[in-house]
Amino acid sequence: MSDLPVHRRASNWEKHNEAGVAALNQGNYAQAEKELLSALIEAETVETGDPLCLATSLHNLGGLYRAQGKFVEAEPLLKRSLTIKEQTLGAEHTALTTSLNNLAGIYCAQSRYGEAEPLLTRSLALLENTLGPEHIELVVSLNNLAAVYCSAGRYALAETLYRRILAIQERTLGPEHPSVAASLENWAALLRETNRGSQAAELEERARAIRARQSESGLVQ
Repeated sequence: MSDLPVHRRASNWEKHNEAGVAALNQGNYAQAEKELLSALIEAETVETGDPLCLATSLHNLGGLYRAQGKFVEAEPLLKRSLTIKEQTLGAEHTALTTSLNNLAGIYCAQSRYGEAEPLLTRSLALLENTLGPEHIELVVSLNNLAAVYCSAGRYALAETLYRRILAIQERTLGPEHPSVAASLENWAALLRETNRGSQAAELEERARAIRARQSESGLVQ
């Protein structure tokens, strides 16, 4: 879960952080919390010379609470992590995008779409400025922003993003990639929500055909 270039890490901090992330990835939330809290204590008391250790610990602990649906606990941790990253790396560093997306995810889970949107648009802008407007790494931010627009009933904006996502994926990954099928399904769901069933059916059929060919070739993902 860590996305930061930690410059110097004490062995105890590294040990607890890595053990906590491993436990989180295994779904062992109790052990993950124990290790990540220990890492946070190390970052705050031992690794005071490297704020990125603290930012990483806050980010990972916030991610744990987010995974558990503990949004009240997760929000201040992710906000603090984001602030430290901004102060240490600068407001334009792409390492901020993970924190921006995760914080936006907390807001979306609570239907706080107005608070999520500026975080996602900022994340997208950071990536566009660094990687260009057609890079495949933009897809996560584009998808998240499209989902916010859909949830808020702003379907025209969401559809524009789904078209863009699909174009990027087809050009970068190829028209038969499983991610293309998923994007077609997302777009089709929007079309059905806006009473355009015939157009949705066309996209759904194309997605089914892609998945069927994947299954035949053993490439299902």
